[in-house]
Amino acid sequence: MAKKAVAKFSGKAGSRNMVKCIRMEKSPKTGAYVFTEKMVDADKAKDYFAKK
Repeated sequence: MAKKAVAKFSGKAGSRNMVKCIRMEKSPKTGAYVFTEKMVDADKAKDYFAKK
């Protein structure tokens, strides 16, 4: 049987407050949309989306 991949935050005490933010940006070179993903603290998620 195939095993199911499960992502876990292990070891760090403050890692439970991490969220995955996905931002859609328009590429200046081609004009196509590009998705950038980053793991940030839950408190700093609004700051991540506010800056360009």
